[in-house]
Amino acid sequence: MSERGGCRERALPDGLGLGATWRRRAVAERPWRRQRQRQRAGEAVPRKGRGGERAGRQPAGWAAEESGGPGWGPRVAAMAQCVQSVQEFIQDSFVPLVAALCSEEAERLTRKNNLSFAELVKPFCRLTSEAHMRDPNNQLHIIKNLKIAVNNIITHPPQPGAIRKLLNDVVSVSQPAEGLVANVITAGDYDLNISDRSVKASVPWYSNWKETLMELNTSTFYSATTPWFESYRESFLQSMPASDHEFLNHYVACMLVVSSSEPEPVEQFLKLSQEQHRIQHSSEYLYPKWFIPNTLKYYVLLHDVSTGEEQKADSIYEEMKQRYGTQGCYLLKINSRVSNRGTDEQIPDPWSQYLQKNSIQNQDCYEDYPYTVISNKNADHLISDGLDDEIKDGLSNNFKTHPLQLDHPSGSLDSTDYMKATASLQESKKSNSGMPHGACLTLTDHDRIRQFIQEFTFRGLLPHIEKTIRQLNDQLISRKGLSRSLFSATKKWFSGSKVPEKSINELKNTSGLLYPPEAPELQIRKMADLCFLVQHYELAYSCYHTAKKDFLNDQAMLYAAGALEMAAVSAFLQPGATRPYPAHYMETAIQTYRDICKNMVLAERCVLLSAEILKSQSKYSEAAALLIRLTSEDSDLRSALLLEQAAHCFINMKSPMVRKFAFHMILAGHRFSKAGQKKHALRCYCQAMQVYKGKGWSLAEDHINFTIGRQSFTLRQLDNAVSAFRHILINDSKQPPAQQGAFLREYLYVYKNVTQLTPDGPLPQLPLPYINSSATRVFFGHDRRPAEGEKQAATHVSLDQEYDSESSQQWKELEEQVVSVINKGMMPSNFQPTQFCLNSYSDNSRFPLAVIEEPITVEVSFRNPLKVPLLLTDLSLLWKFQPKDFNAKHDGETKELGTCGDDDMIGTEAIAEFLINSEETKVARLKLFPHQTGELHILGVVYNLGTIQGAVALDGIDPSVGLQTGKFVSNGLSVRGRQDLEIQGPRLNNTKEEKTSIKYGPDRRLDPIITEEMPLLEVFFINFPTGLLCGEIRKAYVEFVNVSKCPLTALKVVSKHPEFFTFGGNTAVLTPLSPSASENCSAYKTVVTDPTSVRTALLSSASCVDFGVGTGGQPEVIHVPLPDSVLLPGASVQLPMWLRGPDEEGVHEINFLFYYESIKKHSKMCHRVLRHTAVICTSRSLHIRATVCRSNALEDEGKGDNMLVFVDVENINTSETGVKEFHIVQVSSSSKHWKLQKSVNISEDKDTKLASRERAKLCFKAVRCKNSEENYTFADIVFGNEQIISSASPCADFFFQSLSSEFKRTHVQSHTHTSQRAVKQSFDEAVRLIQRCSEVDLNIVVLWKAYVVEDNKQLILEGQHHVALNTVGKEAFSFPQKQGLKKILGNSDWEDLEQELPETVLLKFFRPENTPVPARPTPEQLSNLIKTRLHYPESFSHSFHQKSLCLVPVTLLLSNCSQAVVDVMIDLRHKTTSPEALEIHGSFMWLGQTQYKLQLKSQEVYSLQLKACFVHTGVYNLGTPRVFAKLADQVTLFETSQQNSMPALIIINNI
Repeated sequence: MSERGGCRERALPDGLGLGATWRRRAVAERPWRRQRQRQRAGEAVPRKGRGGERAGRQPAGWAAEESGGPGWGPRVAAMAQCVQSVQEFIQDSFVPLVAALCSEEAERLTRKNNLSFAELVKPFCRLTSEAHMRDPNNQLHIIKNLKIAVNNIITHPPQPGAIRKLLNDVVSVSQPAEGLVANVITAGDYDLNISDRSVKASVPWYSNWKETLMELNTSTFYSATTPWFESYRESFLQSMPASDHEFLNHYVACMLVVSSSEPEPVEQFLKLSQEQHRIQHSSEYLYPKWFIPNTLKYYVLLHDVSTGEEQKADSIYEEMKQRYGTQGCYLLKINSRVSNRGTDEQIPDPWSQYLQKNSIQNQDCYEDYPYTVISNKNADHLISDGLDDEIKDGLSNNFKTHPLQLDHPSGSLDSTDYMKATASLQESKKSNSGMPHGACLTLTDHDRIRQFIQEFTFRGLLPHIEKTIRQLNDQLISRKGLSRSLFSATKKWFSGSKVPEKSINELKNTSGLLYPPEAPELQIRKMADLCFLVQHYELAYSCYHTAKKDFLNDQAMLYAAGALEMAAVSAFLQPGATRPYPAHYMETAIQTYRDICKNMVLAERCVLLSAEILKSQSKYSEAAALLIRLTSEDSDLRSALLLEQAAHCFINMKSPMVRKFAFHMILAGHRFSKAGQKKHALRCYCQAMQVYKGKGWSLAEDHINFTIGRQSFTLRQLDNAVSAFRHILINDSKQPPAQQGAFLREYLYVYKNVTQLTPDGPLPQLPLPYINSSATRVFFGHDRRPAEGEKQAATHVSLDQEYDSESSQQWKELEEQVVSVINKGMMPSNFQPTQFCLNSYSDNSRFPLAVIEEPITVEVSFRNPLKVPLLLTDLSLLWKFQPKDFNAKHDGETKELGTCGDDDMIGTEAIAEFLINSEETKVARLKLFPHQTGELHILGVVYNLGTIQGAVALDGIDPSVGLQTGKFVSNGLSVRGRQDLEIQGPRLNNTKEEKTSIKYGPDRRLDPIITEEMPLLEVFFINFPTGLLCGEIRKAYVEFVNVSKCPLTALKVVSKHPEFFTFGGNTAVLTPLSPSASENCSAYKTVVTDPTSVRTALLSSASCVDFGVGTGGQPEVIHVPLPDSVLLPGASVQLPMWLRGPDEEGVHEINFLFYYESIKKHSKMCHRVLRHTAVICTSRSLHIRATVCRSNALEDEGKGDNMLVFVDVENINTSETGVKEFHIVQVSSSSKHWKLQKSVNISEDKDTKLASRERAKLCFKAVRCKNSEENYTFADIVFGNEQIISSASPCADFFFQSLSSEFKRTHVQSHTHTSQRAVKQSFDEAVRLIQRCSEVDLNIVVLWKAYVVEDNKQLILEGQHHVALNTVGKEAFSFPQKQGLKKILGNSDWEDLEQELPETVLLKFFRPENTPVPARPTPEQLSNLIKTRLHYPESFSHSFHQKSLCLVPVTLLLSNCSQAVVDVMIDLRHKTTSPEALEIHGSFMWLGQTQYKLQLKSQEVYSLQLKACFVHTGVYNLGTPRVFAKLADQVTLFETSQQNSMPALIIINNI
């Protein structure tokens, strides 16, 4: 430990004399001491030059600390700057006191330096060398580092109030060396200021506080230097009034000071001597106290070198030496410097650190910055009286009953004095500003003063004390009849049996007992005190111990406690530590002072001394307990300081007790606050906050933050106050609603004061409500119109819709599809999918496009974490805009505009009131209206934050009730601020660098580009149904309106379900009239037919090109037939739209994407789209299955091309929908190769009616028609009296659309097979030729009417179903096979199957490309290669009596169904071995050639004459010929037997 304020020097052996040796040594040691002290004082050290040398000379020991004494004038210790050992601290606390009595002229000389005489010598009162004296046993005793205290005589004891004022001042002006902690709340990184300023504990304690504490504890620089406590402790010890039970604060000597310029200095000495005698011995003066009656008087002649006559002074001094002796007087020469000389010489000022006024002036500079508190009528109830407004409202106030609640200073004595003290500090600052000390003194004068103190101590004071100790020792020996010396008696006293001492509780209160001054007990105490003052601790301990016994025997408890206290201190200070520190002595003394004598001042002194001793022995737990024990209600300042020291003890332990430290810092801060020490209170709370922060103790954190906020506001640290209250609000608070409301109002009030200081400054950030920035959504465009009557507006996009990733992807694909068609299959490089609503799921990597004059809506998600409502008023968006003309070659000037900018550029819509109830999440939709093109950047929101009156729950009523509607009443307290919308983009994970690091892409949803004017389309649907039967045809109308100022063109609609709707054919002839023009308001084009006509087909034809199919474009993209292909601004057009219910029952969402462009081409936006989602609920109607098979009848004309079509129609509708029955009104076919010829129905009923669950079977004959590459032949077979022209709209539209969707489905299925067939092309060619024989291209359209009863009215619905027949003999359905299977299995079995199917698919580990293609055709395909027919008589009569053999001629017709040459082989031999076959064929055989080989050309029919031979009557099957066929250019790989479809039976009769 370095010595405080100076250095220690070893004195010469003959330290009692002032020889030349000492003088030389002292001078020699000055330079390094000067350098060190200059650096410590923070002054510049001169390097060279005479002036610098002079300025660098500094008297040794000038920084020595003054000793205490009865003088209680203002002073501040320098303990904050250096660290003392405990021994030094105790030695400096008890020093010999010397009184100073000066003449007026002498005082005038010292006042030239702005100092009194006592103040003049203060910095030089520590000896720089050792001193020697002899004890009563004539043993040499060495005194080291002795310090004396010189004080002016004050005849009135200090008043308690004045002492409290002094101590308050001392603590308030002493602050941490680094100054007040800035931004202690928000940084999360606090300065604890618990170590020396060389070690700054600036770490986040909530993460690694233990390591930090251990590091601090083991640091060589570590010491808990709390300068305010050390200053308080020293001032407290110095200001203690002298008492009669001890002599430590009694004066030992008196200096009489006279100026040499006085007329009769000797007479003046005599007057001063008499004055001192009168003060000491007169009964009218009870203060100050004197050690012994014969006080040492030391005569000092003060000579002013600059004005006085030196010869006169020397002559007077000679006279003084003759009168008082050379050791009793001294000539002190000062003022060698003229005060008005230039300021080139800088003399150090060693006095400033001892004078409180200057300390206040130097240390209190942080009070001087300009600041004005804004007066506000609401201020009183928020800051000065706490939360009284809540109490007035009858609400509970948690802080009222909180044990740490701040009390108000009006009722505290300490605080009252402190308020007065503050005023006195201000006055002292004014009076002492700019007046330096020691202006007339040179460094030589400094040395003279130091030498004067040395000589006074060595030649006057110490010999006097030595003599007094001897006298007292002799008196005690003579009076008590003891042995010659106390030394020899000590062993006798301490030997032998010890008498047990009485406990404190057994002793009486004998405070009234007073010893006379000559009492032996007091003489022992007096001797002990003298020995203690000159560091003779062993002798002092013996005397104290002796006195203690005497006092206890007399039950003089005050005296006994004093003796115990000093005995314990003496035992501790004894060199060599001969005995342990008797801590129980101190505890007894403290208990006696406090409980019996009721003297808290003396008890406090005991605690201060004992705590330091215990800490030096690392007994921190005992020290903390001792400090805490003395906290009481009588002094908040003392309790605060002691609690703080106890807290430091807890963190100094071997295992730091950090939570105890924090808790006691809270208690200390509370008591500091009650004592009016706001800065210290704030510091304590801030230090404790670091321990409580982040531990989940939210209520403790709230209390600390609230107190920090209050104290910071009181200290005008408004930013810190705002930060503290902000922390209370943004954490998940567990406080009740009333308390949260109080916190919020405090925050708003403090915040309002901050903003009023800088009204023109930037808007500050508000902490409430929370904003979920990532949930921010941006919508471009107008809100959709609601439905009006029969008109239904397109659904488009709105913020009310939930985001669906699948749906979003579908819209994107539809837009890409239509753009690809428009650009002839190529996607433009700058194509950007239209996104109307941007959210956290959308692609926000590009700058979105917005159109001028169309609103931009930003949806901001607010969350109120509090249990009280928040009222936001004047809520609007904050933005920045840069105007640009995108058509010009150069960009315009950049302008940044805030919300208060010009509305001509961006119009801003504000929400007047926006209420967020307690713990509610609520969205606000804010709009901007761009009026210029350019780049817009939405920065955040700006609003006034406030609360509403009566927002706190009363009597358990939920405050949110009744706050939903109407005007909200604000409590008048609101602040304006902003919150920024900062959205983090998606994490990048593409490159290796991005995967190994954390990088985020941009999110530009708040940075739209405002483009030029574009057309805007609105679409309305009229009479649009919501429910349809499967296959039902309904006519509706679509209205297109251009609501912009630009014409639009290229209107198209794209949908994934083009088979659902049509706008009609390309020619007006094909489009029917309005529905009212035909019977029953039919949606079809109809013609009345003759009811007597046979059911034969009525033919017509149509090209698929007329219906938008087969044009090379995608069938999903449909051109909307606008008149002139342009829709002018403000114009509207209505177009018919036919709808057909989907074949699958259930709810269908069908997406329409309307695409349109502007006539004028733009650089940024090329097109626009409008979305509509139609929801249609379909219910079951008819289920149709159809089969086609070749007819065995070969026509006479030899064409051989006819087929039978079987149509099975079932009514699967349930009667829930109100459908009474279905009528099949017409069956039509459509094909390029086949047509229906006639109906072969046996039923005579022309109208086919189907009730629920009824089934009808229809059979039609189909023949081949003339092939056409383009046109389809439509054949209508009418069952009613009205023909529906199937080749016109809408029947043909839906047919062609179903054809294209069917083609698309089969194309996708066959795509993988096609890729494989190419490998074996030649081999597969034969397979395809054979397969083609079994393929047909015939489509059946079944048109029906349904009779529905609804509201007692009968409605007629109409519709159509399509069946595509592709393969001979294979059953086809009106909707996909999956649904047919579902119908057959039933719903429950189908669901089970559906659940199994995905798992089955997952188990297929082989790749679909490897699926083997059949190497040969199937038997069914081969059986269709050649069609056979036997012509024979059904019955044949023969007379077997006449002729035993019956010969029947049979003709075998062979028809080549393929397009290739086929080799045919007929084998007539029976090869059947089954007994049944023998029964039938056993008696009949073929005559003639049994095997034929033929070659049939394409489509050739060949007739082969055969003869059958029968031997008796019966029924025979002639279908036994076996026909083999193969393609002419192939080997016999595919040869197989043909299968006859039915038996050829013949009856042989006998005549």
